[in-house]
Amino acid sequence: MPTATYTKSGTKASSPVRLDSDIFGVKDINHRLLQQSYDSYLANGRRQLAHTKTRGLVRGGGRKPWQQKGSGRARVGSRRTPLWRGGGIIFGPTGKQNFTKKLSTNTKRKAIIQALSAHNLAGSLRVIEAIELKSKKTAELNKLLSKLDIKGYTLIATDSLNTNLKFASRNLDNVKVVEAKYLNIARLLDADTVVLTKPALAILSTWLKPATKKDKV
Repeated sequence: MPTATYTKSGTKASSPVRLDSDIFGVKDINHRLLQQSYDSYLANGRRQLAHTKTRGLVRGGGRKPWQQKGSGRARVGSRRTPLWRGGGIIFGPTGKQNFTKKLSTNTKRKAIIQALSAHNLAGSLRVIEAIELKSKKTAELNKLLSKLDIKGYTLIATDSLNTNLKFASRNLDNVKVVEAKYLNIARLLDADTVVLTKPALAILSTWLKPATKKDKV
């Protein structure tokens, strides 16, 4: 399927590039699959930092506060009881909780394919021949992106992250640059516009294109 292509300077190329319909032309978008893949990515990157102390870990409270009978007060065995202020916590987080959600590699690839197709069908996908900046200045990259009719949060996928592009995009809050081989579902769904370079397209085609029977043999 043909898609408008931009030159290195940001002008529209005379000949549009044809995108693989198996990767960029999926019309039946499975929103449930996208949600599962997105939730799985966030859950697998979650760090369990919350940790509370049980009554066995709280400091102090080795002596019985008062005798069992005769004082008229309720019986208490330790100052570390969860019923008292400063005591242990009942059923609190221990730092050992496992929030990971496993998905198969094939499912993750399908989700990325559908996210790319959704951007392409919505008209929020841009293809540029290459991004070759002469300096590390943010203004140079910002000027190039303004020619691509880009709106909102932008994700740029390239074949390699060179020094000029890395430093030029660092001060742009609405621009994120990643290598195509590290593209993930969270980056794609968070982005309002996706910019792909031609070398990045080749990487995505090799990575995401479904294997045929000949390839499996």
